[in-house]
Order: sequence, then structure tokens, then C-alpha cells
Amino acid sequence: MHSHDEIAELLGPDGPFVGALPGFEARSSQISMASAVQRCLRDKSSFIVESGTGTGKTFAYLVPAALSGQKVIVSTGTKPLQDQLFFRDLPTVLEVLKQPVKTALLKGRANYLCLHRLQLARQQMDIMSGGRSRDLAHVEDWSRATRSGDLNELTVLTEDSAVRPMVSSTVENCLGSRCEFYDECYVNRARQAALGAELLVVNHHLFCADLVLREDGFGQLLPGADAIIFDEAHQLAEVASDFLGTSIGTHQIRDLCRDVEIEEKQEQSQVQGLGRVILDIEQKREALLDEIKGQRDRLKWSELSADLEFSKKLGALLTAVSELTDHLQLAATAGEGLLRCWQRALVCAERLSRFTEPAGDRYIRWAETDQRWCRFHETPLQLGDTLKPYLEDPGKGWFYTSATLSVKGDFSYFAGQLGIENAETMSLDSPFDYTRQARLYIPVDLPDPRQPHFTRAVVDKALPVIDVVGGRTFFLFTSHNALREAHSILSDCSDYCLLAQGHMPRTELLARFRSTPRSILLGTASFWEGVDVRGEALSCVIIDKLPFASPSDPVLRARLEAIESSGGRPFIDYQLPQAVIALKQGVGRLIRDSNDFGVLMLCDPRLIEKSYGKVFLDSLPAIPMTRTLDEVKHFFNTAVSMA
Repeated sequence: MHSHDEIAELLGPDGPFVGALPGFEARSSQISMASAVQRCLRDKSSFIVESGTGTGKTFAYLVPAALSGQKVIVSTGTKPLQDQLFFRDLPTVLEVLKQPVKTALLKGRANYLCLHRLQLARQQMDIMSGGRSRDLAHVEDWSRATRSGDLNELTVLTEDSAVRPMVSSTVENCLGSRCEFYDECYVNRARQAALGAELLVVNHHLFCADLVLREDGFGQLLPGADAIIFDEAHQLAEVASDFLGTSIGTHQIRDLCRDVEIEEKQEQSQVQGLGRVILDIEQKREALLDEIKGQRDRLKWSELSADLEFSKKLGALLTAVSELTDHLQLAATAGEGLLRCWQRALVCAERLSRFTEPAGDRYIRWAETDQRWCRFHETPLQLGDTLKPYLEDPGKGWFYTSATLSVKGDFSYFAGQLGIENAETMSLDSPFDYTRQARLYIPVDLPDPRQPHFTRAVVDKALPVIDVVGGRTFFLFTSHNALREAHSILSDCSDYCLLAQGHMPRTELLARFRSTPRSILLGTASFWEGVDVRGEALSCVIIDKLPFASPSDPVLRARLEAIESSGGRPFIDYQLPQAVIALKQGVGRLIRDSNDFGVLMLCDPRLIEKSYGKVFLDSLPAIPMTRTLDEVKHFFNTAVSMA
């Protein structure tokens, strides 16, 4: 284990990174964080470190991890950051350090091409729509050249392409060692590389799936790890909640029926009535979806299940799926594919059955719906209590970092969500000079955000600011409805290039924004974080409202009721810190480099009018605030002239 002085020297002004990397600057905050990582690795302790934008946190944890001689797992919140770490940052660090470290990248199996499933998909080519057929042809061409089998290499294949689940496997439909392509399996190859790695890069979804379910082949890796470093740790609780409960969706049942038809064609079980049962399931599934047509988003289960017609149709679907399990039990002897389908059908029937019975008081039951699908969820009421046992191995170091983990330096909300106790905490300020680089503009005379004309008033106040900076603006919203309304208004009254979330893939939106003068990018939640646009392409970030979660959300409502019943303060203990951390993420889009400058416009009058507004403002970087457009113009014009 290298000493603190050695780590500080490596990242310091006379270290190898300064000479090897253009633009690299020695930062005291980065060295402080690297020292904390080193202590975590040495002492097998827990650390929570909030590292302000520009700290250089990636190198701060990669350098001590690479030098430790230990097996370290780095888990990221998003797959783009995972790829950036593995393909760009990690090779750079190892090259500068001249350190021979075995590294590996591991994702969930849904990210890898399954050669068996590709073979089955080919047989469906003649009945596919034009879009699916084109996507499958792209996969075919790419499959002949890829070495990793990572579907994310295939950039023409969107995240929501219907072909993705057709050419990748799940735990349920994987044939395992009986597969004819077992020796060529990309998932197996990735896992073997991960087993031998000293520094392994994963993502929170894979980590949580295996930590909780032990079903994605990663369970054999965790016991051998000396430390786990969570980057983008503010996302960990939400990801973990998906794996600590139970869920079943109509699309799972649809996919099961499709796979049964494919495997039956392949394995020829000749079981009578199989086709009739599948048709019956499809009819029952459609009937259930028709019952909730027009209802969108997240619904409280008690309200949905109180509808007798809905409960009747849910029961009918369960009966049909149970009948399918009986038929598949007979068909399972024909081959491994139908055997796996039988096992999947048993799981679907068990989970559907769970939602026809009363819920326990330790879980929140709710439904997620859209026009042509619905999904039923059972989520732990107290996430921290449920997750705590999984994150308490004293033989490992646990390091959590993000730019947004605290509220005015207090980490109670984040630690409580994950059930973390006795962790050392640290706040590292951004090295950026916000006094020189930015201005916070909170306009006067805006209406209450609950007023129906609020979005139009926001656009009216925003346009003069957008004119000052010449476009180059991220316009961030707390709802899709507000985004659509603002887009419509701007389309009628401005000549800027409008780039709206949902109109094209995220990567294409960002590429066009960077390359198109006088452009405005309108986005919601996914654009509040993980987006890095440096330089003059982004000169203004406008946020319409404080990002409080919707009070109608069934999970939020249940948790707030539980806090209140236990004597807590729902708003202060949960809603406020959640919103503060979300706002900090959105604000963090503006200044990404020491040479950046720009205007942050927050349009919610509650920042000034409500007592809790000070909590938000005190949690943000120290950006000088103004209430007048003239000061915004003066700041920006001065900044441009000095650039």
C-alpha cells in the first residue's frame, strides 16, 4: 500500500499527471479525496465523500485503487460513465502510473449478444415489421466483427429497440451449459475476465441485482473483493429499491408467450392446446390493459385493486398463466428452451398470485402504467432497514461518492436511505471560482408554480436571458407536461433551434446541441444529471421549479405517512433533502471547467418567499445572486469580453 505522501506527490503539481495530460491541474480537494480512498482501502472502513464539480473524483479514486494491490470493484450509476471509466479514464491512469493492473468491464447479461437467441430471432425475420427487420440486420452484420458482444457498441440500435430483448438473454431463458454456443458465450467470457480482474468496473444495476438476488453470475466475485467504490452514489438507493421488492409486468408475460412459440417451433413438443393457451393469455392480457387504458404513470395499488372489474381481469390472467405452466410442464421434456419457459411461467404465475392477495405492512404496493403495458410493484417501505445487511461486510472497504450527497453539509438523508452507520463523511468544495464564472438569476414577479399559467410566465422571463446568451441554453423541467407546453410556446415566438427530449436519442440531442449555434435543449429528469457540455456551447441553465417529487406518487405517499406515524417530520426529513439533492444535480450542468462561465436561472419564487428556500440556496455553490436582468447582461457581456 502506497503512503499518503506518495499519492499526494503523484497527483500534485510536480507529479506525472501534470506533464502527461494536457489541462491537468493539481487540486487539493482531489488529493484529499484520494487520501480518503486510500484510508478506506487500508482500514476496510466506510466513507461518504461529496466531491464538488471539478474535484477530479474519478482520478481521486482510480489512482489509489490501482496502486493498492487489492481487488477493487468500482460501481457507477450509468452505463455511459461505466464505459467512460473503462475505455478512457482507467487506461489513462494506468499508462501514467506505469502500473500493470488486470482490469475488466462487466455489465448485466441484457447488454450482451446471445448467439442462441440471435439464431432464434432469424427464424422470425419473415414476420417482423420493417423497423425490427432492419435492426436485426444491423445486429447480424455487427455480430460477425464484435469481440466483446456488448450491444452498446452498436450505436444504431437504440436502448428501447424491440430487437434488444430478442437477441440477448435473461436468467430465465439462458440455456446455460446445455447451449450449443456455450463456449462462445459473451456473458461467460466477460465473467471469466471479471473473475481474474484486480480492478473491475460494474454498474449499480448489476451490483444490486447480484447483491440481493444472487442470480446474475456476479455473486462469485463480490466475496473476493477487498473494497467497493460507488460513483454516482446518489442513485444507489433508487436502483437498490428495484431489486429489494417484487414486480411483474404485462410485457414479461408477452415476451414469455413469444418465446414459447419460438421454442415450440424449434423443439416440437407436440403438446396439445399450447397455442390455444397462449392465445387465451394474450386476450386476457389485452383485456387487463383495456381496463386501465387512459391511466398513466404510477398508481396506488389500493385504488386500482378496489376496481372489481380490474381485480376480476387480473384473476383471469392469473388463471390463464397458471394453465400455461401446466402445459409447459408436459412440454419441458422436449428441450432446454421449453424447460426454461416452464420455469419462467412458474415465476410469472407466483408473482401474479402475490398481487391477488393482501399486501404486508412492510411493503408498498403500486402500479406503473402506460398506454400498452402495466407493471405491478411491491417495494420495501423502509429501504435502509432492508438494505443495511447487504452493505455491512466489515472485511471490505465501502466508499460512496458523488457531487450531490448532502444538504448543507449534512449526510443524514443519504446515509439513512442506505442504512449506513458509522461512516466517515467529507465535503469537498468545487475548485471552480463561481464568483467569477457564474451568476444566479431569480427573476421577480413570477406566479406561484401551482398556477396554470406558470410555464408561460417562465418562458416569458426566460426569453430575454436566452437572448443575452444567444441560445446555448439547457431549459430543464420537472415534468414532461411543462416541457411540452414550453416547447409549443417557444416554437411560436422564437427562432432558436429547439431540441426537445423525446424527439431523438439523448446522444444525438447532445451532439446537435454542441454543434448548433442558437440552440435550446429542453429536458426533464434524465438531463438533470450525467450530462457534460463544456465551453461556450452551454452558457445558461434554466430550471423551472424546485424538483419536489410528485405528492401523488404512491411510494412517496406511503413513506411520508410512515415517517409521520413514527413521529418524524416528512417534509424536513424526506421531501426537502430529496429535492435539494436533485436541484444540485441540475445546477451542476452549468460550470464544467475552470474556463466555463454562464448564467443559472431558477424560476421558482418559493426560493425567496418560503423559509425552506434558504436551505436550497445554502446547499448550492456560492454563486452571486441577482434579481435584475440588467445585472445578468452586465455579467455575461463582461465575461465574454474577458474570455
